[in-house]
Amino acid sequence: MSSSKKYSVSLPEDLAETVRAHVGPGGFSAYVAEALEQRVAMDKLREIVTDFETDSDPLTREEVEEARAVLRHDHRSAGGAAA
Repeated sequence: MSSSKKYSVSLPEDLAETVRAHVGPGGFSAYVAEALEQRVAMDKLREIVTDFETDSDPLTREEVEEARAVLRHDHRSAGGAAA
């Protein structure tokens, strides 16, 4: 990750305290940054799928499952065989 900058955000107290209890006080910012990175990646993926489906036939269930396997770093095909 590049340089860091401090921001002020408001979070539900119970959520913030759950995260702090899980990662400890020193890991809070890294945990939030990772969550935001994952959200941005999912938003970009949603845009790609929408653009694809605008110009092409809708994705099949098998194509969706194969994409999910890749995102989970599970390189088995949707049918369970090794790729």
